[in-house]
Amino acid sequence: MMRPGQGRALRMLERAERWLFRIGTPEPAPIRLVQRRIYVLPTPAGLAFAAALATMLLASINYNLSLGYGFVFLLGGTAMASMVHAFRNLLGLSIRAERCEPVFCGDTAGFVFSIDNTRNRRRPSLSLRAHGQQVGFDAGPAQLTRVCLPCPTTRRGQLSPGRTVIQTTWPLGLIRAWSVFMPEQHCVVYPAPEPDPPALPEDAGADAGMRGRSRDGDDDFTGLRTHRSADSPRHVAWKVLARGGPMLTKSYASWSSPDLVLDWSQLPQQLDDERRLSRLTAWLLAAEQHNWRYALKLPGCEVASGQGKAHLACCLGELARFGAPREEA
Repeated sequence: MMRPGQGRALRMLERAERWLFRIGTPEPAPIRLVQRRIYVLPTPAGLAFAAALATMLLASINYNLSLGYGFVFLLGGTAMASMVHAFRNLLGLSIRAERCEPVFCGDTAGFVFSIDNTRNRRRPSLSLRAHGQQVGFDAGPAQLTRVCLPCPTTRRGQLSPGRTVIQTTWPLGLIRAWSVFMPEQHCVVYPAPEPDPPALPEDAGADAGMRGRSRDGDDDFTGLRTHRSADSPRHVAWKVLARGGPMLTKSYASWSSPDLVLDWSQLPQQLDDERRLSRLTAWLLAAEQHNWRYALKLPGCEVASGQGKAHLACCLGELARFGAPREEA
């Protein structure tokens, strides 16, 4: 769990990086970390270490301590070597953003990244950061590592990771090496369903007073009709034919429930836009759970009747994008 002080420090760091590294448009994958994209600065521990070395150096100069000189230069050389190791820990990594599964508002979105380490050596103590959230990982030698960065959602629509930071303080924690990138990735955030929605409207059929409809099937016997050459022999009324009657075929039908039409305009006027979207979301989930066919009508948008996971995702996606400007074809 991140402490409040750490959260404020991360937000200040993000503002500074946003001002220094003016990355505006999403970058196509794969994003390769070349030399010019990696930045190196001392960490707070590194600054304290440098101050301690400066104090030791002044003391060695003042008292002419040869051993003190050697000790300061040894520690300084170690710090310089850690800078090179931190830089090389990021150099050459390839980052690819993967598809993000849709979530409901209030849930946690998981941005998945594939980190490709082409070198035959391990990359330890790496971390990804976006939206104030951070996750650590190691990249194995010559391996593709999948990292999921969880981000909380607070509103519907499309959520992008935005400016994402990959960083490391390996090996000593004195030097921070990092790179900033903007992946082409987004997560669709559906409206949160209403906790206790009213029952599905009984008059939500495509036509007023619609109670059901029949179609050809094998469920219920509905009568006899004139035989056609394409009819199955199993449906021929052989008993009627044996009594000297004409050749007839048994007719069957299946009955299906009416299609629901969930109409924005039929909702109570006292509900605001977000509460209407929340109620429609709950009704869509209920209709899908009951295996009913349903359609959706929104101002400026209609989704034809259907059912199934793909149809549900289409309807929920329209609710998530409601009010957002649409791209022209």
